[in-house]
Amino acid sequence: MGIDEEPGMSVTAEPRRQGKRRLRGPSHPPGAKITPQGRDHELELHQMELEMQNIELIRTQGALEAQQIELELQNEELVRVQEELEISRNKYSELYDLAPVGYFTFDPVGQILAVNLAGTSLLGIERLQLVDRFFSDFIVDATGWEVFLQHLVTTRLNSGIHHCELRLKRHNGCIIHAQFQSVTVAASKHENVAIFSSIIDGTIAKQLETEIQDAREYAENIVETVHKPLVVLDSDLRIISANNNFYETFNVTPEVTIDKFIYDLGNRQWDIPRLRALFENILPNDTFFNGYEVDHDFPGVGRKIILLNARQIFRKNISSHIILLAMEDITARKQVEAERTLLDQAIQEKNIELERAKLMAEKANQAKSEFLSSMSHELRTPLGAILGFAQLMETGMPLPTPAQKRSIKQILKAGWYLLELINEILDLALIESGKLMLSLEPVYLAEVLHECEAMIEVQARKHCISVHFSELEFPYLINADQTRTKQVVINLLTNAIKYNRVGGKVTVICAPCHPNSIRISVEDTGYGLVPEHLAQLFQPFNRLGQKANLIEGTGIGLVVSKRLVELMGGVIGVESTVGKGSLFWVDLMLSTESQVKSYTAVLTTSAEVLVHDSALKYSMLYVEDNPANLMLVEDLVTRRSDIRMLSARDGIRGVEIARSFQPDIILMDINLPGISGLEALKILREDPTTTHIPVIALSANAVPSDIEKGLIAGFFRYLTKPIKVIEFMDTLDVALKFAQSEAVKRS
Repeated sequence: MGIDEEPGMSVTAEPRRQGKRRLRGPSHPPGAKITPQGRDHELELHQMELEMQNIELIRTQGALEAQQIELELQNEELVRVQEELEISRNKYSELYDLAPVGYFTFDPVGQILAVNLAGTSLLGIERLQLVDRFFSDFIVDATGWEVFLQHLVTTRLNSGIHHCELRLKRHNGCIIHAQFQSVTVAASKHENVAIFSSIIDGTIAKQLETEIQDAREYAENIVETVHKPLVVLDSDLRIISANNNFYETFNVTPEVTIDKFIYDLGNRQWDIPRLRALFENILPNDTFFNGYEVDHDFPGVGRKIILLNARQIFRKNISSHIILLAMEDITARKQVEAERTLLDQAIQEKNIELERAKLMAEKANQAKSEFLSSMSHELRTPLGAILGFAQLMETGMPLPTPAQKRSIKQILKAGWYLLELINEILDLALIESGKLMLSLEPVYLAEVLHECEAMIEVQARKHCISVHFSELEFPYLINADQTRTKQVVINLLTNAIKYNRVGGKVTVICAPCHPNSIRISVEDTGYGLVPEHLAQLFQPFNRLGQKANLIEGTGIGLVVSKRLVELMGGVIGVESTVGKGSLFWVDLMLSTESQVKSYTAVLTTSAEVLVHDSALKYSMLYVEDNPANLMLVEDLVTRRSDIRMLSARDGIRGVEIARSFQPDIILMDINLPGISGLEALKILREDPTTTHIPVIALSANAVPSDIEKGLIAGFFRYLTKPIKVIEFMDTLDVALKFAQSEAVKRS
C-alpha cells in the first residue's frame, strides 16, 4: 500500500450501505400483518447482521492499527533518510568548499552560478562578488574568450570530461595559466543544463614546461656543437639525444640508442652499480661528477678508455632533470700517463743518485771551504811576518839606509800585492762555490764612503790624483754587507786612480736612481775603454791588454766586485768614452728601516801613533803560538809606552794568565794548540772574573765565514793577518776605551 492511498475506504462503505438498508425497514410488503414468528425471525436476522457488522468492524480496526504501525515505520525511515541526506549534503558542501582545486559552476553562456573557496582564492575575489558574474571578465584577451565559449559549447553538447587552457587575470593584476576540466550537470529540478568545471593554477607547470623545452634546446645545441661524444639524459637516465660524434665513436645509430638506458651501452668492463650511484647522486643534489673512467670494446676499433663527465643542467627544485654526459677518449692520455709513471720512476731513481751526488758535492764543498780557510791561514801567516817586520824595519831606529829603503819598499810592494792577490782569489773561490756568507743589514752609506775616502787618500796623493766625494743630501741607509760594500767601492776607486792621467780627477757622486735604490758613481778622467774592452771587462784575469805596462793588478777585482754587488741584490755597470774617461756605477737597495739613527763619522786621516803618558797604564795579554807573530806584536806595542804586554803560547795558559793578572785587553789567535781561541773565549766569557775583558781576535783565518763566526762567538773585534799597523793601533785604542768604561761601571 502506497503513501498516497486511503486505507479503510472499502471497509467503511459496507456499513453505510447496510445502514441505508436498515432505514428502509422490513422487507415484507407494507400493510401486511406481521406475526410473532415472523417478527422473531426478522429479529434474528437483524441480530445476525449486527454481529456480522461487528465482526467487520473488528477486522477493519485491526487493519487500521496495522496500517498505523506501517505509517510510523515509514515515518522513521523518512527521518533517517533525511538525516543521511543532510549529512551527505554537509559533506558535499565541505568537500566542495574546502577542496584544493577551484570548482566553478557555469550556465551555458559562462555566468558563474557557484564557486568554492579555492576558486575565490584563485581569482583573488570573495565569493559574493563572483556569483552571477561572467567569467569572461577574468580572461586576458579575446582569443581566450573565444576558446572558453567553444569549451562551454563542446562540454554542453558532448558527454564526458573536456579540457582547455586559458590565461586569466587575477584581481591584483597577476597573470596565471589555468587548466580547465568540465562536465555537464543538471543545475535544478527544471532540468536546466549547467557546466561544472575544475580549475588548476598551472603557472608553475607552464614555466616548468618552458624551462624544460629551453633546457632541451640548450642541451641539443651543445650536443651538436661540441666535437666530443655528448649524450643528453632524462631523469630516468634514458638517452634523449646525442651528437654525431657519439654515434661515430660507439658505432651505433639513433634507432638503437634513443630512449634506451645509458647502461645499455656498457659492457663487462663497466661498473654498472657504481655508475648508477653516481648518476643518482646528481639528481637530488644538483651536483656533477668528473673523471669516471670506463673501458669499452668498440666494434671494428678495439678497446678504448673513455672518461665520463656528467652535469645536471636543470635546477634541483623542479621535478624534471636533464643530465649532460660528456665522453672523452683518453686512451692516448692513459698511455702517456703510463709512460710518465715509468719516467717518474726513472726520475726518482735519478733524483736519488743526484741526492747522493749532492751529498758528495757538499762534502767536497766543505772540504774546499776547509781547504780555503786552511790555505788562507797558511799563506797569511808567513806573509804577515814578512809585511810586519818590513814595516818595523821601515820605521825602526836607526832609520834604514837608502839602499835598504829601496829593498824594504820592494818587499812591502810585493807583499801587499801578494796579499791582495790571495784575498781576491779566495773571495772568488768562495763566491763560485756559493760559500761566501754576507751579512745584509742597514748600513749608513756616508760612514762607508768616509772610511773609503780615508783608505784611498794615500794612494791618490801618491799618483797625484784629486778625489772628490760629493756631500750626501740625506743620511741614506742601504741594505748591504758593510765590509763587502767597502771592498767594492775601494776596488772602483783604486782602478779609477791607477788608470787615470797624471794630475787627473776622480769624482764620487751618490743619488737615488729608483724609488728603492741609490746609485754610487765613480767617474775618472782617464783614457777610457774601447767597446771591445767593455765587453770583456768583467772576465776573470783579463786585464784588457794592461799586462805589458807597469800598472799593477790581478784582473779579478772587478769580477769579485760584480759578484758581491749581485749577491747584495744590486747592479753594477760602466760607461766609457775613449779619451775622456770612464764612469763605473753601483746600484744598491735602500733599507726599509723607518728611523734613521744619529751617528758620528769618525775619520782617520793620520797615520801617527798615539803616545800616552810614560807611566804604564794598561796591560795586554797576547795568546799566540807563532814566535814571529809574538815578536812583531811585541815590537809594535813597544811604541806604546802606556801598554804592558803579557804573552801565552796556548789557550789554556792564556786563560790562566787572564784569571790571575786581569789584563785590560786580550789579543787572541784562533788556531792554538790544546784549545782553540774560540774555546778559550767561551771559557773567559763564562767566568765572572774575566767576562768584562774585551778580547780581540788576531788570526790568519780571513775567510768571511770565519770572521762572522768569530764575531758571533763574542770577539770584540776580528783583525786578520798580515797586520795593518794603523788598523791595529786604532783597534787597541778603541778596546782600551771600552775597558775603561767597563771599569767605571764596575766601580
